[in-house]
Amino acid sequence: MKKTLLLCFIHGFKGGDDTFGGFPEHLRALVSHALPKVDVRAIVYPKFETRGDLAECVSRFRDWLLEKVIDIEVSSSTPSPTIDPSVHIILIGHSMGGIVAADTLLAITSDLTIPSRPSSSSQTLSNPHPNPGPAINSLMFPYISGVLAFDTPYLGISPGVVAHGAEDHYNTASSAITQLSGLTGAIWGGSKAASEVDKDGKVKKEPVAALPAPSSSTDAPAPAWQKWGKLAALAGAGAAVAGGAAAAYMKREQITAGWSWVGSHLEFVGCLMKGEELRKRVSGLVTLNKELGVGWANLYTRLGKRALSKSDGVTIVGSVVGNQRTFCNLPGGRDKSTGGREYWSEAINDAAGDETGAHMSMFFPKDNPGYYTLSEDAKKLIIDWTTNEWYESSTGDADMSGIEHQEL
Repeated sequence: MKKTLLLCFIHGFKGGDDTFGGFPEHLRALVSHALPKVDVRAIVYPKFETRGDLAECVSRFRDWLLEKVIDIEVSSSTPSPTIDPSVHIILIGHSMGGIVAADTLLAITSDLTIPSRPSSSSQTLSNPHPNPGPAINSLMFPYISGVLAFDTPYLGISPGVVAHGAEDHYNTASSAITQLSGLTGAIWGGSKAASEVDKDGKVKKEPVAALPAPSSSTDAPAPAWQKWGKLAALAGAGAAVAGGAAAAYMKREQITAGWSWVGSHLEFVGCLMKGEELRKRVSGLVTLNKELGVGWANLYTRLGKRALSKSDGVTIVGSVVGNQRTFCNLPGGRDKSTGGREYWSEAINDAAGDETGAHMSMFFPKDNPGYYTLSEDAKKLIIDWTTNEWYESSTGDADMSGIEHQEL
């Protein structure tokens, strides 16, 4: 029978059906061409509330996925779908969607409806009678072949996201203050005030000059038109300052976008603040990869040329946290339970100016020059995870139904 590989896309925090743009169909076409023996379908989980308890969100997604898989199994007349499913699934999550995918996999492999074996990773040679570790259900239903994450903060959000953002805002504010100082100087002190500020916005330190000579009593009084001209100039300058403030207010959403986005993430998704829980989740994914061969990878964004060209790669924050700017915290080499960098691959974006921008634009080729490289990397991972006995046993004609956008 013709078997089905289901690519299931899950958006992240405050995302929706448009999070992935045209990427689901693009990736489906690539994988379908590389795996002609199976019917490759792409399905996008509809927009959901990214707030409240994470476990409830995972439960709702799992129920939805189960319903979709059962529909396919029934339409394919699969003899024993729970024992030998014809549908294998790749869960593809962006940002927090990758955590929803991971927790779904961990929940399914924890269901012990039949006797299962404990994880061998919990056994040690030094203990001839080890305590049984967490049991793993190897007969998954639905059957998850892999979890492919895109820029998912499995170990939290990188400190550089906030630190670099703070420095950028500080530099912007300093520049604005300098410009405002020059403007007010020009208003109140004429060209002299402007001349006291150099091209870099720094005050020139000129030697103290002699006091000006007292004005002669015989000097002719200024004509009335000149007085009114000064008043008009002051009024115009005041309007310019007010206009600048109004423009800044109108752009307030853009100015604070990076801050509010990260703040909302931390406010509504508390799991990102629980370090031990984050490490435990990653450790669970590593165990499933080693024990059951379930694929797992995180393609994380890293800023490229544009971010470094801002200051030739040298910033105050960069000198402390480094200039390898990523949205995600990356694993270190010491903690073997998290698998090191083996499961993490960088996706460089040379067009993005900050971490949040790279994070949110990775599926749009006009904003991400590395889009097609990212697509190829994703395809290769999926092929590696699914080229097995299940794939080779697939026969029959494919159902080229393509992508589905579902509604709750």
